[in-house]
Amino acid sequence: MEVVAFVGPSGTGKSHRAIGVAFDNNCDAIIDDGLLIKGTKILAGTSAKNEDNRIQAVKRAIFTDDEHARIMREALAENNIRRLLVIGTSDNMVSKIAVRLGLNAPVKTVYINQVANKSEIKRARYARLHGGKHIVPVPSVELKPHFTGYFANLPYNIFSTKRRHKKDADRSIVRPTFSFYGKLLIADTVIEDIIKIIAGKAQSVDKVTGIRVRRRSDNSKGIVIAIEVILCYGVQIFNITKQLQAKIKEKVEYMTAMHVKNVNVSIRSLSIHDTVKRKIV
Repeated sequence: MEVVAFVGPSGTGKSHRAIGVAFDNNCDAIIDDGLLIKGTKILAGTSAKNEDNRIQAVKRAIFTDDEHARIMREALAENNIRRLLVIGTSDNMVSKIAVRLGLNAPVKTVYINQVANKSEIKRARYARLHGGKHIVPVPSVELKPHFTGYFANLPYNIFSTKRRHKKDADRSIVRPTFSFYGKLLIADTVIEDIIKIIAGKAQSVDKVTGIRVRRRSDNSKGIVIAIEVILCYGVQIFNITKQLQAKIKEKVEYMTAMHVKNVNVSIRSLSIHDTVKRKIV
């Protein structure tokens, strides 16, 4: 099965253009926000827009739930899909979905600025930020059994007699529950506390002397974490730092749904304690 990625920051109109991008790239089906969509039908999955908050929505969209991922893998195998469009807010998100679902790496990536101009993207962002409106690329009648939020106005005139092209198939405009609760911000101190807990559970780390979190201008590009530590004497420094980097990245991404681009670990010094000495001897 070939995979085509469709990438763009949240709220820039990807789902609105998903059907057209799938049509132009000869894709048989679409994975969008936890759903597998083929034509005007939802074949499998659970919509991320059903979640109560944005963090859970992101986790749903990248299939962190094992049962959700299993159901999706089975549906992909059963429905004879030759080419699949996978939608994500970043290349990293598409890669995570591919790994969770056992898919090949994308043979092509389409970016939102290749199919929408600045004015269109700006309007899409306004609708998301000020109206809480999200697009799902299936008709409302198909989406209703899968969605418990509110349906907004219909995106097309249902009484129009003009014949609709396949790439302009029905879409639904919805307002998920989490759209009513305002914007969710995760403070740097929260990320720092997560890191302190992770490092504190590592027996090889004696003390954390400093943590810095640097955010990119666009959060979809990820955050960079720098941590300074004092290690216990006698440990294998290279192996320990690699394990610490991997653990911090894994837990911060899982708990906050933020992409961690880099984790830089600096070793300030080594410390010797009696308990460590006994272990070494």
